[in-house]
Amino acid sequence: MFITLEGIDGSGKSTQAKLLAEALRTQGHDVILTREPGGSKGAEEIRALVLEGDPDRWSPETEILLFTAARRDHLEKTIRPALANGQIVICDRFADSTRVFQGVTRGDLQDKVNRLHAEMIAIEPDLTLLFDMDPAVGLARAKGRQTAEERFEDFGAEFQEKCRAAFLDLARDNARFTVIDASRDIDAIATDALDAVTARLSKTRP
Repeated sequence: MFITLEGIDGSGKSTQAKLLAEALRTQGHDVILTREPGGSKGAEEIRALVLEGDPDRWSPETEILLFTAARRDHLEKTIRPALANGQIVICDRFADSTRVFQGVTRGDLQDKVNRLHAEMIAIEPDLTLLFDMDPAVGLARAKGRQTAEERFEDFGAEFQEKCRAAFLDLARDNARFTVIDASRDIDAIATDALDAVTARLSKTRP
């Protein structure tokens, strides 16, 4: 089973990904926890290129190519081998982030994103958990981390608002999404995430 976690910056995805992996392992599942951009040696090297530096460092078109290159390496080296071994793959961000961050919010590039995805990636998650919250709160959280990886946060509040709207549009159009209220306490969010995954697993396994 391939599970992805999506949401605006600061929505708690990374924390929830770890909690979900731990909960599923406790249930006896073999779980791989990974992330994008990253998840393989080559993809981690690209991660620094796209997440660090000035917001105007890359054009949206160049970002699409960089993210797709990282995703292809991640897919070849980590995701497909794990799925072939019968493992559950939990990924912090995947193609939906590219559809939102490059395809919608920085120009009308959705067709380019989708064509490149179909050609080079050609896989969708079995389940996507969308952690939804107020963009202002998420941005404050993200900036409060004070890491080098704040290039997208530096686009500002309006960018995050557009991202939230685009994620919710994707969720309305795709049955694989489950939207989770990420404004609550961590344990309540984690319970909803695990419940969604458990329900999906029950439909796919005898």
